Amino acid sequence: MDYEEQLDRAMDQKPDIAGNESRFEVADPEVRKEGNVTVYENFQSTLDDLSREQDHVLKFLQNELGTSASIDESGRARLTGEFGQTRVADTLDEYVETYVICPECGLPDTNLETVDGTERLHCEACGARSAV
Repeated sequence: MDYEEQLDRAMDQKPDIAGNESRFEVADPEVRKEGNVTVYENFQSTLDDLSREQDHVLKFLQNELGTSASIDESGRARLTGEFGQTRVADTLDEYVETYVICPECGLPDTNLETVDGTERLHCEACGARSAV
């Protein structure tokens, strides 16, 4: 049996592994309108998914959405104004691209660090350091 035949046989016998290509997922934001405020219900679980500080994520949301925000006693983010789920999700995706995903290897195994007043992304997987 030659190499090609062995390879074909091995490929036929390997198990199909169904699943997502990425092991990194952030739950979609659950938002609802409450008066003139948009309440981001699952903000705390988003922080857990991102492994980032509450103030950093909240400040980014405020800047990108052009609003003010606060955290209530239940840990939910309260954004002044009306923002739909899609807009909040798109803003969260921008945050992930900028502050979570390594620009070198594309993995989410990063930490934020401040060096000489500059925020940098340090990747634990590939060792890359990049300014954000």
